[in-house]
Amino acid sequence: MSAPELDLRHGHTARDIGEAASRCFDLVIAIAALIVLSPVFLAVMAAIWIEGGRPIFFAQLRLGRSGRPFVMYKFRKFGAASGTDGCPLTVAGDMRLTPVGAFLAATKIDELPQLWNVLRGDMAIVGPRPESLAFADCFRGSFEHVLDFKPGLLGPSQIYFRNECRFYPADADPTTFYREVLFPAKARLDLAYFPHRTLGSDFALLLRGVLAVLGWAPARSAGDRAGPADVRLPGHS
Repeated sequence: MSAPELDLRHGHTARDIGEAASRCFDLVIAIAALIVLSPVFLAVMAAIWIEGGRPIFFAQLRLGRSGRPFVMYKFRKFGAASGTDGCPLTVAGDMRLTPVGAFLAATKIDELPQLWNVLRGDMAIVGPRPESLAFADCFRGSFEHVLDFKPGLLGPSQIYFRNECRFYPADADPTTFYREVLFPAKARLDLAYFPHRTLGSDFALLLRGVLAVLGWAPARSAGDRAGPADVRLPGHS
């Protein structure tokens, strides 16, 4: 066997080991979280049921790794009659939100059922946010490389833009603003991080994300070069 073949074989082995280590990381975190947060799951399910009955969960097709669609799960935060019609984004003061749903959205608790997606292998704990099929056309040019990575519960863009609903200008169409400003900003953050990620950096990002959601750490550190505060719709201050 020639030297190049040996190098190629070793490269595949190293990549396989890295994939296996990442998968073990995902499984350990997801199983531990499901056990620890099981009382939260039960309380949220009861609250949604009492407020508006079924369905408890919201399921929607999202873009996964390599652009393959998968069904992503959330706790339902809109009224039961809302369905999947209307704007694919949640904005501040969204009239579709129920009182319980508004709390779930503000605390990100509505995202917890995606731990099931992690167990299934559709998602990772740390990865780019899986986009709605409504924005599949945004993955073009260099941004299509975001789909090289398995989508996740947490990532740089999820942390920086965790209060995304507050950044939509009142006089701009939300989907246009998302396409022209927020999506490119998120994609650039993801592409700056994920090609150079390590298990150590993923674990640090996970801790930072949890602390940010709890309000114990800033969503943006002083050393970050981009974040929500830098996002402006052209023509708006």
